[in-house]
Amino acid sequence: MTGRIAIAMLVLCLALPAQAARVIALSPHLAELVCAAGACDQLVGVVKYSDYPAHVRSVPVIGDAHAANVEAVLALKPDLILSWDGGTPARTVQQLERFKLRVVPIRVNTLDDVGLALLRIGALLGTEDAACAEQSRYLERIAALRKRYANAKPISVLYQIEPDPIFTINRDSPISEALGVCGARNLFADIERLAGPVGREAVLARDPGAIVFGRQDDVDGIQRGWGRFPGMRAVRASNLIPIDADKLERAAPRMAEGIADLCEALDNARERLSRLPP
Repeated sequence: MTGRIAIAMLVLCLALPAQAARVIALSPHLAELVCAAGACDQLVGVVKYSDYPAHVRSVPVIGDAHAANVEAVLALKPDLILSWDGGTPARTVQQLERFKLRVVPIRVNTLDDVGLALLRIGALLGTEDAACAEQSRYLERIAALRKRYANAKPISVLYQIEPDPIFTINRDSPISEALGVCGARNLFADIERLAGPVGREAVLARDPGAIVFGRQDDVDGIQRGWGRFPGMRAVRASNLIPIDADKLERAAPRMAEGIADLCEALDNARERLSRLPP
């Protein structure tokens, strides 16, 4: 456990009176975090695509990750709104604050930040014990994966978000860190934006050993797009790998499960690469 996490646990896991009873989450991953922190029954509003755990599907939808219906928000009488720091538009936050609503940003930049977010939300909602327990379970799973794959053979990976144009992530994304846990190298860690476009020619030039993408995306389109380049290592080795993107892209405790699935898939990809003729 890092010193940063240990300090946060000492500060945030102290018993505090509940500060909020009715919370709205402005991102699907924030809804997951609220429930993981033991406060699912305090969640009164969510945004579009919030669907985990099952209880969240019955919670009123007040907009999407880019805009909130203020009238719908006010009707729910929240005493806390959680915004996605770095994702919720500033204009949405400012609009809500003009109505004297309490908006608290939650930022997740790293895998450890998922645990810190749990502690923060638990402190805000008075569910510290549940949040601390979930944080410990999550960090233990991540630590076990780091140890298991510490000596894995490096493999270069393109994490693809869209079929055309191709979008991917840089080194600052938690997904890039997840690839590192599995012993993989993010092929485009050096791009400027957290998530940005890359040309097909650039991918061909770097010739990844595997291409990973979400099952929720256009799987057929992605596979057809790369199937036109049979000389690529990833294509030759049948290493076009669909994964459950919700587990990996939503910064919540399910990331540990998503990373475990990713690591297993990449282990299989290594084996297929090893059988390619020189």
